Amino acid sequence: MQLKNRPVLGAVVLSLLAHGLVLLLLGPTLFSSRPQEPHPTVPVEVKLTRPTPQKVASPTARPASPQPAATPPHQQTPATQEAPPAPSAEDWAFAGRYTLKNSKGYRHNWGRQVRSMMGTAVEGPDQGMVRFRIEIAPNGTLAKLETLWSTSPVAEQKAREAIAHMPPLPPTPTGKPLVFEKTIVFSAFAGDDTPLYRHDCDPEVPAFRNPFVWNGQSEKWRDDDPPPVKVLTGQELEDCRKQLPAETVQSEAARDKRVMDRWGTVKSGRPGAPD
Repeated sequence: MQLKNRPVLGAVVLSLLAHGLVLLLLGPTLFSSRPQEPHPTVPVEVKLTRPTPQKVASPTARPASPQPAATPPHQQTPATQEAPPAPSAEDWAFAGRYTLKNSKGYRHNWGRQVRSMMGTAVEGPDQGMVRFRIEIAPNGTLAKLETLWSTSPVAEQKAREAIAHMPPLPPTPTGKPLVFEKTIVFSAFAGDDTPLYRHDCDPEVPAFRNPFVWNGQSEKWRDDDPPPVKVLTGQELEDCRKQLPAETVQSEAARDKRVMDRWGTVKSGRPGAPD
């Protein structure tokens, strides 16, 4: 057993001798205890300054006027829309004899007269809409005015002031009280609302009626009979068509805009979509 372990012992002894020799040669370099030199300090100079006394303005001196702030280049001027012209004497003459569709021409001229007296609409929080329920007496005077809803108190106030100072209006076309609802749009982006009259002699389209409606008290029953539709024939149709005025470019353009705003383009069928 001793003969077999001799080579291993010899290798261990040689390894220890080699490590000792390396430590002996590199020891002074690796384990030097040389002190480090301190860093030189830079002197700091401190200067004491006295506060500058403020000048007291004399009592007779006037304060300088503030300079107006410069408008940022990115800020845009708000949009405006001038008031439309008031209905002319010819417009009121036509409205005074037009009896179709609950005196359609009279109702339109009444709203146009109010909007023309409200002045220029400026883009901002003051613009808006107001809807009234109006009753006009047979002699053309205002009998009742009720606000149904409003999106701007400024628009409602301007509309009421215009209604209070409206000029005398002609009598109603039917000689009876005229009751209707009207929305006054006071906005910088309002479109022309000139109506079309060409379809006023056509039969009324029956409104949808729910056949299953029930008030909760009476006997349940189903109403499948549509309301009767009055169709003008013969002399009645001819007399009706005599009241229809000639169409104008403004009425056609206003009608096209209303259709586009409601249904969008023909290609996409979505409002606001490009062609």
